[in-house]
Amino acid sequence: MGEVRVTSESATGGEYMKIVQISALTFAIQSFVTLFVIMDPPGATPVFLALVADKSPRERRILAIKAAAVSFLVITLFALFGRFILSYLNISMAALQAAGALLLLLISLDLLTGGSGASKNKGSDSNIALVPLGTPLLAGPGAIVATMIFVQNADTSARVIGLVAAVVGVHIAIAAALMASTFILKVIKQAGVTLVARIAGLLLAAIAVQMLVNAIRIFISE
Repeated sequence: MGEVRVTSESATGGEYMKIVQISALTFAIQSFVTLFVIMDPPGATPVFLALVADKSPRERRILAIKAAAVSFLVITLFALFGRFILSYLNISMAALQAAGALLLLLISLDLLTGGSGASKNKGSDSNIALVPLGTPLLAGPGAIVATMIFVQNADTSARVIGLVAAVVGVHIAIAAALMASTFILKVIKQAGVTLVARIAGLLLAAIAVQMLVNAIRIFISE
C-alpha cells in the first residue's frame, strides 16, 4: 500500500507539473498572439515603406532594426515601470492614447499632402525609427496596456519567462516583416512609392482617429 501511495503522489505531482507547464505555455502563446495582433507588423509596413522610400537598402534594413529595437525598449520600460511612471506623472492611459493619436494624425497629414512623414531635419534618420515607427505606431498605448496587464498576471517564474519570450519573439517578427517589406520598393518604383505613401497616410489617419475616439469614450465614461 505504501508503494502504491507513493506512486499515486508521484503521478499527481507529475500531472500538476504538466498543468503548470501547459498553463505557462498557453500564457506565452496568448501574450505573443495578443501583442502581434495589436502591434500589427504587416499593417505597419506601408507606413514604413513611405518613410524609407528615399533611403538606400542598407539604411532601410538598419531603420527596420532600429524601429523594432525602439519598440522593444518602450515596451520593456513600461512593463517594468509603467504603473509607477503613469501614477507619478498623474497621466491616465486615455491621455496617453489621445497624445499618441494626435501625433499619428500630424504624421498622416504630412504623408497625405506629399511630405515624407519625417522630421524637417533630413539628416536625422534615427528620428524615423523613434517616431512614428518605434512609438506610437508599434509600441502604442494598446501594446503598452496589454503588456502591463500581462506583467500583472505573470505570477510564476515560468509565466515571466514565457512573457519575455513572447515580447522578444514579437519584436523579431516586427524586424523581419519591416526588412522583408523593403524588397517591395524594387518592384513598385517611384510611382508606386507615391501611391503607398498616400495609402499609408490614409491608414495612419484612420488609426489616429480611432485611437482618439477610444480615448474620448474613456474620458466620457470616467
